[in-house]
Amino acid sequence: MRQTVILTHPDPASFNAAVADAYAEAVRTCGHEAVVRDLYRLQFDPRLALGELPGHASDPFPTPEVAAEREALASSDVIVFVYPLWFNAPPAMLKGYVERVMGPGFGFETARGRMEPLLQGKSLVTVSTSGAPDQWVDQTGALQRLREGFDQHLADICGLSVLEHLNLGGITPGIRPDAVEMLLEQVRALVNRLFAPVSA
Repeated sequence: MRQTVILTHPDPASFNAAVADAYAEAVRTCGHEAVVRDLYRLQFDPRLALGELPGHASDPFPTPEVAAEREALASSDVIVFVYPLWFNAPPAMLKGYVERVMGPGFGFETARGRMEPLLQGKSLVTVSTSGAPDQWVDQTGALQRLREGFDQHLADICGLSVLEHLNLGGITPGIRPDAVEMLLEQVRALVNRLFAPVSA
């Protein structure tokens, strides 16, 4: 099994980066393959260009950067999003990634007046983080709206199976190292629950 972890945070020393690394390492410990794609380090451009829109393909598409991401996802069984909640939504970088990489011709195609998903057989896992505590994110319905309006919507369009969306709340500047480790242990436990080999 191969998993591609899409990290979306501008700080390479962020808690989100630690989450992506912990997730990938836990996958490897389970005997599977994992690769982290750090969109900021890759300098991925989230802006959808006119030439990428259906009917406006005046420039060669996909571009090399989109082609590289599509190749990474095409060879993956599980797509993993790791990102902070900003305004209770994914960062613009991730939204642009989905629009450019998982759009028509790769994530889905339009045929006979309807959209046909192209990523059947692949799964989606999300680990998001928030400065607000988990209780607030749950009580306000923010996480539920995100699961329905982003995770499930993307899954329905592309044919993905949603396995889990774990939100880690209370991520603030100066968070204690022991608290960080407890949260990263939740990430490892998630991976083990979903992907650890079943002992005979």
